[in-house]
Amino acid sequence: MLLKSRAVAATEVVVDWETYAIVLTRTLAAPPEQVFEAWTRPEHVRCWWDPAGYPLAECEIDLRAGGAFRFVNRHSGSTHEFAGIYREIAPPKYLIFEAMGAIGRVLFEAMGGKTLITVRIDCGSAARLEQYLKMGVDVGTAKTLDNLAAYVDTTPQ
Repeated sequence: MLLKSRAVAATEVVVDWETYAIVLTRTLAAPPEQVFEAWTRPEHVRCWWDPAGYPLAECEIDLRAGGAFRFVNRHSGSTHEFAGIYREIAPPKYLIFEAMGAIGRVLFEAMGGKTLITVRIDCGSAARLEQYLKMGVDVGTAKTLDNLAAYVDTTPQ
């Protein structure tokens, strides 16, 4: 089953060539505790992570510093895996992880019952940033945040 986005606001994407980063921001209609849980619990992540909206085939999360995560989507005849290691976790404020040669930072900021989520992907070099853009990481991550917005919008607190 595909997850259809009902959220109205779009995800903002900024490519910062000075710091070799992709920065995505979005306001979600749920408090940080709910959004953090949706981001870190396998039963939730499997429902919204895939940019195309399909449920993940596999979703493993060891939510601790040094713990690993692994997300696998299989559809349309292909398999894609995203895996990494958590560096820091401070529920429900932020988490930092390493994946695909980059550092990811996810911030959950309270805004009057809503959450401003910021995803920052620090690529480390112009070459890696260019590679990420060619792979569509910016577009795919924006779609993933759109899916998350729709998911928390329809999931009871």
